[in-house]
Amino acid sequence: MRQRDGSTRRGRESFSDEPYLNANRISPKKTPDPLMRSKLKRIMRDYQCWRILLEIITYPHPTLRHKSKPIKRVDAELREVVREMFKLMYEAKGVGLAANQVDLPIRLFVANLEADPDKGEEMVFINPVVSMPKGTEENEEGCLSLPGLYGNVVRPKKVRINAYNMQGEEINADVEGLFSRVVQHETDHLDGVLFIDRMTESAKIEVEGELDMFETEFNSRRDTGGIPDNAAIAARLSEWEAKYC
Repeated sequence: MRQRDGSTRRGRESFSDEPYLNANRISPKKTPDPLMRSKLKRIMRDYQCWRILLEIITYPHPTLRHKSKPIKRVDAELREVVREMFKLMYEAKGVGLAANQVDLPIRLFVANLEADPDKGEEMVFINPVVSMPKGTEENEEGCLSLPGLYGNVVRPKKVRINAYNMQGEEINADVEGLFSRVVQHETDHLDGVLFIDRMTESAKIEVEGELDMFETEFNSRRDTGGIPDNAAIAARLSEWEAKYC
């Protein structure tokens, strides 16, 4: 989830067709010493194995509509996923980020209500369940998977969030205000629901043009090989589900 930063409404942002980082473009081929080349290849291989290189996917990527499955195990790779998710969230000035927003089918989201690694509290919610809604409140929301698009959404003012943290400790909290909105927004993501789905019909009409632009860009990237086809995406999601769910 993203809050408007006080600036005027922005147009569509551009995105690179290169989906992953590339170790600062260091190449073993450019290293003259054979021994150093061998060491560099091993370092880069280990880097690729241990550093989970993620990106925030954008509407209408199919993983955003995938209902996440509960997590049954936590390991070093998943901890690295969480670290990368926080990094991406801060870079995008977000206050919350769900796993399927980084093309993963696991039931987890991260949050920091201050959107700043030096402020607030970093929170991880595994297998979250939202219940006991009270009252209603309308407020503006944005989304890191729909950058630059904002709209008002009516949600319960207070809810209870039940989840687990990375240490396996249970979280039980009654939350309200921004905290309540964030956990509802991110749990929606894990169920394949976007905040635009909860906007009024008249509000949806107002953003139709922007949604069309997202779809055009997505199709362009897919046509040029920047995004895999649905079958390849589904196969990758199944691999992650088999490993963690």
